[in-house]
Amino acid sequence: MPELSPALCGKLLLCFLIGSIPFAVVSMWGTGVDITTFGSGNPGFNNVLRYSKWRSALCLIGDAGKGLFPIWLFSRPDDPVTVPWLFGFAAIAGHCYSPFLGWNGGKGLATAAGVMLYLFPRIVLPCVLWYIIWRIIGSKAGWKERGAIASLSAALVFVVLLLVFSGWQQAALGAALLAFIAFRHKKNFANMAAA
Repeated sequence: MPELSPALCGKLLLCFLIGSIPFAVVSMWGTGVDITTFGSGNPGFNNVLRYSKWRSALCLIGDAGKGLFPIWLFSRPDDPVTVPWLFGFAAIAGHCYSPFLGWNGGKGLATAAGVMLYLFPRIVLPCVLWYIIWRIIGSKAGWKERGAIASLSAALVFVVLLLVFSGWQQAALGAALLAFIAFRHKKNFANMAAA
């Protein structure tokens, strides 16, 4: 674990603030629709998708970008392995607990995908394919929580691939991220249990 110097703490705060930009809200500008009260009320990609495919694409690019951009901006080649992960976690926390949304936010998966894309681009592609396949299967089967099932299973595949190709330390960090994302999906788990 790196020393939490003032410089590192300042970077983490900036990562949090970048992550807190609510792109789900931004993508709905001009519609008159408040995404925090529309559909599931979740300010994230899957809820925007309920309204508009192209607006959800804008949301996805923004949410993934705010996971990727802070790591690109602040990481240095000689940083300990945990530092870029900390930047990513800070951005994800900003997305999930945005001060611009009264300390509420989305579930963090799209922002986490941006973090993963920066840190492990080769591993992300099969996870994206996995997500697409299971999203289609869930859609055809009429699963109520198809987005959560596809997302969380893709995140689990990511952790397994991390263990295989990058070792236990990276996999442990990936598992911590998965645990947080799963926690943010607790309402989805409740819905699945009640179905």
